[in-house]
Amino acid sequence: MKPMQENENEIEMDANHRVYELGYLLVPTISEENLPATFGNLKELISSLGGVAIYDEMPKMIPLAYSMVKVVSNVRNKFNTAYFGWTKFTMDSDKITELKKKLDLDPNFIRFLILKTVKENTIATKRFPRGEIHRKPRTEKSGSNETAVPINKEEIDKEIDALVIN
Repeated sequence: MKPMQENENEIEMDANHRVYELGYLLVPTISEENLPATFGNLKELISSLGGVAIYDEMPKMIPLAYSMVKVVSNVRNKFNTAYFGWTKFTMDSDKITELKKKLDLDPNFIRFLILKTVKENTIATKRFPRGEIHRKPRTEKSGSNETAVPINKEEIDKEIDALVIN
């Protein structure tokens, strides 16, 4: 994650400016050399509409969970991989529909999603499961009817040897 502004006071926010996050999938037919240019064009589009980038990440090639279809010039293109990228920015809420229309017309985008979010870092950290299913079983203390049987190591060794030989 790369911060775009050194000083957060530089971002002017009025009543209509909100923080958005754009997640997108780019077609895998873009060459590695042209990927920075496509990424730069997206950032220029956001700034041309009055948006100010906060954070972003260069798109990376990923396998898709299922095939996606994009129709370009009346031709159906099916993709199993795509470049995934995201950017977080502030923009006037009236300009978001215009941004959406321009991204819909761009043949490089398979899909995209624009979300309202907050300026702070919202990357999820790994959480450990909680609940009854993942707890260790309780052992009953006093009052148990079962008695502990001493372990005979020689018998266990003989059984292991018998299993290994067979």
